[in-house]
Amino acid sequence: MRKQLKDAKRIVIKVGTSTLIYPNGNINLSAIDQLAFTLSDLRNQGKEIILVSSGAIGVGLNKLNMDKRPPTIPEQQAVAAVGQAELMNIYNQRFLTYSQQIAQLLLTRDVIEYPESRKNVTNTIEQLLEMGIIPVINENDTVAIDELDHLTKFGDNDQLSAIVAQLIQADALIMLSDIDGFFSDNPNTNKDATLFSEINEINDELLQLAGGKGSRFGTGGMYSKLKAAERVLAHNGAMILANGQQPKIIFDILNGEMIGTLFI
Repeated sequence: MRKQLKDAKRIVIKVGTSTLIYPNGNINLSAIDQLAFTLSDLRNQGKEIILVSSGAIGVGLNKLNMDKRPPTIPEQQAVAAVGQAELMNIYNQRFLTYSQQIAQLLLTRDVIEYPESRKNVTNTIEQLLEMGIIPVINENDTVAIDELDHLTKFGDNDQLSAIVAQLIQADALIMLSDIDGFFSDNPNTNKDATLFSEINEINDELLQLAGGKGSRFGTGGMYSKLKAAERVLAHNGAMILANGQQPKIIFDILNGEMIGTLFI
């Protein structure tokens, strides 16, 4: 199954904040540079690359010298606005080092759910890819808030990356996280936890392991990653969950090596 990843032409890469920000809150410039190098080289190989990137709030906290996320939504949105500009500034600088042009798209769920807006977004991404440009996509955190009466939020960038992969009919979604894949238990607390090499169906048992109510695996965002995989599988796609500490791992994944968990 993994050998077919070598033939993947249109690939969505999702990076989480843990790849971009050190635990101490500083920006991981090494990882960002490695990511820019890797994705630029994949473009040089003739592949179509879309980057879905978290990190706006993390970068904003660093830029504003804040040591913790503020409590109110307006404050968080302000931090995200500062961080998004700074994050794109860093991305632009690093990608241009490798002569690769990028573009920014900030999306909210209503853009995807209205047919006309969805068509416009899809057309924009298709045009950028045709021009050899890498779209960098994030949720518009200054607009999308997680309130009960406000339905414009994707929920997280895991879901957003799966939706983007669905929209543009990507051959593969590579999700880089702070864990080596999907495990039978939390590997940080259970040394006997085993890695699932391949998963073909998302069922209730897996969702419980990942963070369903009363589960053992309540941290690390695994539940949202499984829900993203569920969306990908529903559209006959492929998703790989792997550790993003060294983004060059993408080369090995696309070479068919046994890395992370393959959902197919």
